[in-house]
Amino acid sequence: MRLVSPPQLRLLGQFRLELGSGTVELCRNGQRLLAFVGLRGRVSRTVLAGTLWPEVTEEHARGSLRTALWKLPRGEPPLIRCCGDSLLVAPALRVDVHVLQETALDVVEDCGLPFRAEPLLELLTGEDLLPGWDEDWVLVEREHLRQLRLNALDLLAEALIGQGRPALGMEAAWAGVRAEPLRESAHRAIVSAHLAEGNVSEAVRHYDAFCCLLKKELGVAPSPRFARMLPERLSGSSR
Repeated sequence: MRLVSPPQLRLLGQFRLELGSGTVELCRNGQRLLAFVGLRGRVSRTVLAGTLWPEVTEEHARGSLRTALWKLPRGEPPLIRCCGDSLLVAPALRVDVHVLQETALDVVEDCGLPFRAEPLLELLTGEDLLPGWDEDWVLVEREHLRQLRLNALDLLAEALIGQGRPALGMEAAWAGVRAEPLRESAHRAIVSAHLAEGNVSEAVRHYDAFCCLLKKELGVAPSPRFARMLPERLSGSSR
């Protein structure tokens, strides 16, 4: 008996709906509908219609919602089911954003790092949520996901360095810097990794480069917490 893969909704990177062994093409409104409900899990028809079609009357928006629902692929169980005035994503539908969120929250809540670091790092540094979509609700969800990723990367870097794995910790820290170049916590982790490896000169060089970047971009200095990581450098003659 051939096993059928569960339906997959991929929102990291380009939108993709996978049913069985193939990818299903949806119209734009179908994509928006499935993406919104997939992200929220459960949403009222009023909120959904008003969010996806904000520039028309409520009656028109609800009509557009009914049409978009009708055009979704049909199957058992359906991808979206109704419960009173709410729409719910089917439990069988696997949404990649949920996997990322759950993993990142596990890191944030338990810094003991009960995971293999390499696949975890790959997951946290993957593609953005629906790049190219510029609707307000997407921007909000994208920023929320970005902040969750950054927090998880900070804690992952700290945990790896604390476990005596500074090279991997530095990879996590650099991923945070690439995502947000002015994020001090990520730069602190890089300096911490250099110090853990005994590379004091590299730590000093990175700290100085960050000082210059902050001065140029924001006109401020690093926090006292960061400065205290290199007390000898701060009292040295090269200042």
